[in-house]
Amino acid sequence: MLQERSDFQIIGEAMDGLEAVRKTEELRPDLILLDIGLPGLNGIEAARRICEIAPGTAILFVSENRCHSLVLEALGTSACARGYVVKSDAADELLPALEAVAQGKRFLSCQCAGLKFGDFADA
Repeated sequence: MLQERSDFQIIGEAMDGLEAVRKTEELRPDLILLDIGLPGLNGIEAARRICEIAPGTAILFVSENRCHSLVLEALGTSACARGYVVKSDAADELLPALEAVAQGKRFLSCQCAGLKFGDFADA
């Protein structure tokens, strides 16, 4: 889906959280699409480390989990965490989410209804 878009360039992929951190340090991407359920180092912990080494990198989380407490934890991780997409809605929401996050906006999956970004300040 992303390879068909000329406004997004995929510069790297990682198989686990530690590799995501290493590749971020090496490649310095503008935006990272980060799965929470990564092996080794989960996506939330990887995001914490990524934000320390590349604070200008925006992170969009994807997960099968729509539990509000996990969403709060993920988006409360750091200033780098800008959005959350539930995988079952990715076909409809991934591109709008990427566009929003790339423009410095925030994005919440429709399955996270009831949450507001103000909720994340206390997470």
